[in-house]
Amino acid sequence: ACALGQTPPPPPAAVRCQAAGACFSAHLANSTYAEARSACGRRRGDLAWVSGEAELGLLLGLLAEAAAGSAASLFWVGLKRNASACTVADQPLRGFSWDGGGAPQREVPAELGRWVKEPVRSCLSARCAGLHLAAAAPGGGPGWGWKE
Repeated sequence: ACALGQTPPPPPAAVRCQAAGACFSAHLANSTYAEARSACGRRRGDLAWVSGEAELGLLLGLLAEAAAGSAASLFWVGLKRNASACTVADQPLRGFSWDGGGAPQREVPAELGRWVKEPVRSCLSARCAGLHLAAAAPGGGPGWGWKE
């Protein structure tokens, strides 16, 4: 999932934009975090980031549409923990932060702290996390959570 400028190059079906903000695009490919980051860079963007419920809702809708028909999918977003950072159990993003220049670094709302599986406790290696989508949740929207 890429966060793009306001004039996105991909086809309209693969893009959703905020009224006054970034556009997000979905790209289906079996790739590593580094490959996904590079692919977003070639589209003049960064891996997607989420700083609040508005971006999360927009991104979940786009990714659910892109993954239609799949039981579960993992999408790379710009969620990364550097080797010098530790896992922090009481923070919503568990010590991970947004990679790239798109997301303002500010306090993350607690509702964004949904993890499919808690990340490995470590302070020794860089780790990446993606946005995991499952089949529809009981409320009708896609089930989701971060996954290392």
